[in-house]
Amino acid sequence: MNAPHALSGLEFHHVGVACRKLEREQTVFENMGYRPEGEIFVDPTQGIRGRFLTGAGPRMELVEPLDSQTGVLTNVLAQGLKMYHLAYTTPDMERSLAEAVQIRGKVMVEPVPAVAFDGRRIAFVFLPNMLLMEFIER
Repeated sequence: MNAPHALSGLEFHHVGVACRKLEREQTVFENMGYRPEGEIFVDPTQGIRGRFLTGAGPRMELVEPLDSQTGVLTNVLAQGLKMYHLAYTTPDMERSLAEAVQIRGKVMVEPVPAVAFDGRRIAFVFLPNMLLMEFIER
């Protein structure tokens, strides 16, 4: 049963994993049975280099900063965080963002085209429980 202001129409996509060295992190996940899903991508808009992995658990997105001094991952890595966001596809980006705001979510990154998703838009929302959520246009 959905709560009155529940986020609707979402499908789980991946767990975002911040890393300093993508290849080193990938090796650890490969030892757990994960394998690459697609090629490494570079997204200058977000300032990241990344790769998706699939395996026995949920799909993982390993991301490292393009520049160790600036970018979206600087604070995440400085705090020692690894798994820092959950990503969901949405059939309607604007509706999902409006629903997130209704449940006191704060839009941290407005919708922008993403290299990893062939130009489909992504957005990031910080939920009241301190969870960072990524919306991916379906």
